[in-house]
Amino acid sequence: QVQLVESGGGLVQAGGSLRLSCVASGTSGSDFSINVMGWYRQAPGKQRELVVTMTTSGRSNPVDSVKGRFTISRDYGNNTVTLQMNTLKPEDTAVYYCYASVGEYYNGNHYLNDYWGQGTQVTVSA
Repeated sequence: QVQLVESGGGLVQAGGSLRLSCVASGTSGSDFSINVMGWYRQAPGKQRELVVTMTTSGRSNPVDSVKGRFTISRDYGNNTVTLQMNTLKPEDTAVYYCYASVGEYYNGNHYLNDYWGQGTQVTVSA
């Protein structure tokens, strides 16, 4: 089992910046490796959508609406992903969820499991 713990978020005026961080940790004795790690968001009344993720090779795929404003980075040694959000807009208001695709070994088998953080609120006022 892997847990994702997010930090950051909050209230900011349009044009401002926020930084989100997420750390992945395993339960005692767990054997895992993180493949893709990144962020999704869900605005009120809308479906959860991809913001940006990053592979182990450093390849990222930001959604068009955040290109040039949001930057993802990973600390592979510490299983951490960070999202630097600049030039925030009211339409960026949402709950942001950390996501990780994790390879795990248990019961003699390899598994690929998806994990989510609890979500952190980002509110951008006009």
